[in-house]
Amino acid sequence: MNLNDRISKVIEFSKLSSSEFADAIDVQRSSITHITSGRNKPSLDFLIKVKNHFPELQWDWLIKGDGEMWKSVLSEEKIKTTSPLDLFALVNDENFGITEREDKLQKDNLQNETARESAAPPTNETPEKISDSRRLEVPEKNDIVQTPENQQNKIKRIVLFFENGKFESFEP
Repeated sequence: MNLNDRISKVIEFSKLSSSEFADAIDVQRSSITHITSGRNKPSLDFLIKVKNHFPELQWDWLIKGDGEMWKSVLSEEKIKTTSPLDLFALVNDENFGITEREDKLQKDNLQNETARESAAPPTNETPEKISDSRRLEVPEKNDIVQTPENQQNKIKRIVLFFENGKFESFEP
């Protein structure tokens, strides 16, 4: 079994398509096709990326074909083939962008509101219907006082999360 066949066997064992495997080890998709077809031999950089993605893989087996494929005899269920890190799974959507201090203040305010609502006697009044269209009252320029609430917020950073688990950060 030559080196290209061993790479094909690793791809087959990972249960990923060739393009998914290329994305997982961060190489061009065409390089996988060229290697598995026998057109090109894998570079050292390519082999290192495969080994980093599969730490249980034996170097001797990968390079020379000697010995076992994996460091210890493991069943397929025990060998974890990792996919690219899913950054969305790391984000708690409810508290995204909220600092711990702000989160504590929000929780305290919620507890205070709940305590006030439970202490208030129930009323039989029906809530006032709010019309969908209302004219906004615009204050005169002289009446506007600059407070932190009405100051223009400036963008500090924009982060784009991609489906493949990667992200880009932009700071204006």
